[in-house]
Amino acid sequence: MAFNFHNLNLDTRKAMLEELQRDVDTKVLYLSKRFNNNGVELYPNLLKVALEDGTEVTLSGDLNANNCFKEFEDRIDKKTGSVKAAKVPITASQMFAEGEFNRFYIRAICLLAIDKGQKIEVYRARHSDNPRPDSEVLIGKQFDPSHILNDLRANIGIDTILGLPAGPNSGLSIKLV
Repeated sequence: MAFNFHNLNLDTRKAMLEELQRDVDTKVLYLSKRFNNNGVELYPNLLKVALEDGTEVTLSGDLNANNCFKEFEDRIDKKTGSVKAAKVPITASQMFAEGEFNRFYIRAICLLAIDKGQKIEVYRARHSDNPRPDSEVLIGKQFDPSHILNDLRANIGIDTILGLPAGPNSGLSIKLV
């Protein structure tokens, strides 16, 4: 199910692309540990195309169409502690695309909010049949956009200190208020 990004427009896309360029220039663009060599090579441009005129859905499709993910990954067996090869989940591209597209969207909204002197508010951008309680608590909360932006820039590819976005598959995003 696709996200409903309330403020996804040309200004937002421009800011998303600026944030992408910032990550590329500083060599901090997050690459999935599940990417194969093809994914490492193609992802920056596939992301750029999605930010210019696509969505998290088109990014996921492009990652799949271009065979960007490994077939297997190493996982630690919890019982034995040994490393075993496990199939990469079929949803890997969707989860990755949703998370990264949303992170760039949130960063862009923060930039726009700072520039316009507006506030940001958390909302559910994608339906969830079983929403997490910690995600539900965030809905409707307003945050200082500069704190969220700095948090996302400092915590590339990992959970943020302030909890936005609220982890993989949360379906939460922000909007201007």
